[in-house]
Amino acid sequence: MINVYDQHAQHAPRSLIVTLYGAYGRFAPGPVPVAELIRLLGAVGVDAPAVRSSVSRLKRRGLLVPARTADGAAGYELSLQARQLLDDGDRRIYATAPPDDEGWVLAVFSVPESERQKRHVLRSRLAGLGFGSAAPGVWIAPARLYEETRHALGRLDLDAYVDFFRGQHLGFTPTVEAAARWWDLAAIAKEHEAFLDRHARVLRAWEERPDTPPEEAYRDYLLALDSWRHLPYTDPGLPARLLPAEWPGTRSAAVFRALHERLRDAGAEFAALGGSTDPAE
Repeated sequence: MINVYDQHAQHAPRSLIVTLYGAYGRFAPGPVPVAELIRLLGAVGVDAPAVRSSVSRLKRRGLLVPARTADGAAGYELSLQARQLLDDGDRRIYATAPPDDEGWVLAVFSVPESERQKRHVLRSRLAGLGFGSAAPGVWIAPARLYEETRHALGRLDLDAYVDFFRGQHLGFTPTVEAAARWWDLAAIAKEHEAFLDRHARVLRAWEERPDTPPEEAYRDYLLALDSWRHLPYTDPGLPARLLPAEWPGTRSAAVFRALHERLRDAGAEFAALGGSTDPAE
């Protein structure tokens, strides 16, 4: 089996904790004990001090809330904001192929000069949600991203500066050429190739064995999910007709889905947090 400790250095502890809650922790019947967080993050090479430090940062960001378990142990549960973020993320992370003709959502913003620092926040947030830049102050994305974007900008109190529109691209530039201008497709392709470099070989190794030991399944699944869950935000999921031939995103999505189907449930046996709901279903 692939040595996960060769890979874990590329995974930030805070990101792994969010991934753990997204995969298993949010389905637990109560708060996740600190001792369990340390055990589960230790399985992917994160030591106890790093877990405690990262949990503290996530608490300050309002994503984790301290709470006592039924037997009085110290633990953490997700805030309502964090649950909304994970629910929104599920629609991207476990999405099937996008439709060919869903249309576009435009985000048009105007920020007064006296609050110009919010322009950078808006631009970075829209880019982080997968929007491409069509013109100064005009950002574009597949229409299905509207609801999540509305939630995200509302949480940041930026909704007063933005107007949304739905529509079709009518020219003059052919849409396939325009999309290549709105997004850096070469950079996005490199992100998919990096995922494949790290995780396609993990899938091949699992395909060669008949058993699925829970701890190994948990390790490989958590690392794959932690890598993958950022990609649907880098890549907005454009229709295939707008993408270059042999688009690596098709292959990376297939690798992630195969790892999810093979490893997620077995990994839940090792996580043993009392939940069994699969967000992909």
